[in-house]
Order: sequence, then C-alpha cells, then structure tokens
Amino acid sequence: MGEILGVLAAMLSSALGGTSIGATRYLVGSIDPLAIGSFRFGIGFVLLLPLTLLRGDRWPERGDWATAAALGILFFALFPILFNASLIFTTAARGALALSTLPLLSLVIGAALGAEALTWRKSIGVVIATCGVALALLSDLTTAPSGAWRGDLLMMAAALCMALYGIWSRPLIRRSGPIAFTTMSMAAGAVCLILLSYVHGSFSPVAGFGTPQWLAALYLGAFGAALTFYLWAFALERTTPTRVAISVTVNPITASLVGAWLLNEPLRWNLAAGIVAVFAGIWIAMTSGRTEPASAPASGQARGQAGIVP
Repeated sequence: MGEILGVLAAMLSSALGGTSIGATRYLVGSIDPLAIGSFRFGIGFVLLLPLTLLRGDRWPERGDWATAAALGILFFALFPILFNASLIFTTAARGALALSTLPLLSLVIGAALGAEALTWRKSIGVVIATCGVALALLSDLTTAPSGAWRGDLLMMAAALCMALYGIWSRPLIRRSGPIAFTTMSMAAGAVCLILLSYVHGSFSPVAGFGTPQWLAALYLGAFGAALTFYLWAFALERTTPTRVAISVTVNPITASLVGAWLLNEPLRWNLAAGIVAVFAGIWIAMTSGRTEPASAPASGQARGQAGIVP
C-alpha cells in the first residue's frame, strides 16, 4: 500500500507540474527565470513553514543540514533556472518531452550509484511511458522555433538535477519527514534565487504587474511549489526514485488536457494513445515480479542511515 500511495502522490505531483508550465510560460514574458523561481519557491516556503511547525514534524538532523541545503540549491535553485530558461527557447511540448527523460536518467544513475536495482520491468515501463509522451505530443513536436535545441538541452539538464535530487534526498527524507525536509531544502533554494534576483535586478518589472501576473505567481507558489514538491517528497519516502521519476510522464499529458479544456485545443487520436501508453508504462514499472522486491534495495537506505550521502 505504501508503494501505491507513493506512486499516486508522484503522479498527482507531476499532474500539478503540468498545469504549472502554462503559468511559467505566461510569466516568462514579464520577468526573467530568476524572478519566476524566486516567487515560486519563496511563496512555497512561506506556505510550507507554518504547516511544518503546526504538525511538529521532525526536522533534518544537524549533520544533514549541509547536505539538505546543497540539495535544495540543486533542486530549488538550479533546476528552476534551467527549467524556466528552457521555455524561452523551445515550445512547451518539446520541453515536456525533454523533461520526460527524467525516469531514464533516474534509472541509469540510480543503478550506477547502487541506490536501486536495475530491473527489466522498470526499464520496459520507462521506455513505454516515454514513447507514450512522444506519441501524445506528436503533432506539436513538428513545429519548433529556431534554436529550439538549446531549450531542449537546458530542459534535459534540469531533468538531470531532478534525478540526482530524487536519488540523493531519499535517505534524508526517511530520517526526517517529507514536509520538514522539503521546507528546509526549499528555503535554501529560495534564498539563493532571491539573492541572485536582487543582484541581477530581476525584480524591477514586478512594479508593472497586474492581477493576472500576481495570480500566476501565487498559483506557482501554492500549487507549483508547496503542494507539488510536498507530494514529490511524500512519494520519495515510500517508493524508489525511478518509480517516482516515471510519473513525470503524466506532466505533458496533463498540460495537453488543460490546453484542450481551457484553450479549446483539439484532442487528437495520438493524445488518447499516448495516455494509454503512459499509464501502461507506469503500471509495468510500479508492479513487481515475484523475484523483485517491492521497495528500494537496502544498500541505498543503509548508506543513508550511516550518514554517507553524496
């Protein structure tokens, strides 16, 4: 049941992430990626902190503070900079497909670092889900602006940051709690982004913000940061990094469905086929054979308990 709850939380997190792409694309025309990240994770931290204090959750131990801060800068500072910057050069569809390399990166890196076992079911599930994303976005991938490859590479670099965070943070999340760890690491990333934005003068355009811009920023903070990454940490506490990462393939599916609902974009056969392939891939990767353990191998957890965190 813990594995199922973890995967469902990861899928909901990725679905919310898909809706956040629209808000990010909207704000990119008004402020730069540094300021967008500052609003997103600054607001997210402000919302998560009182919840953590009210719940009385266990904070990361003093010996984990430096690692938690470093992971926070990796995930909540470098990742949003790369993510937001990529959408300047490429389309949302191509960016979503590039981000969908996350489960493959998590699978390969996790196996190389000994964080989880490389199995056929996970590998096949990752391939099927990624192909489902490509199929769902088939009609949108043919149109790309000049130099879109730069945005694609930036999004793949963002996916690498996300994969490393998912693998390295899991032992720390298990030792503390998902909300407390996410709050602390998000605070480190938000402070880094706010300082960089201040030095760079990224907040200057905020004076001209209207209601739509403020609503987009608040949505990113409340749903695109606080709720999305709490669910992500909740999932990492209960299942393996690859099973969490494969849920990111839900992201472009959600973005396409939101576009069809709000913008009256047509629903084509390839989207329906892609949805089927994505959920089939997630199901294959989530379910374990009789000889495959349902949870992560002990080596990754044991190393975390010993304090050996990269």
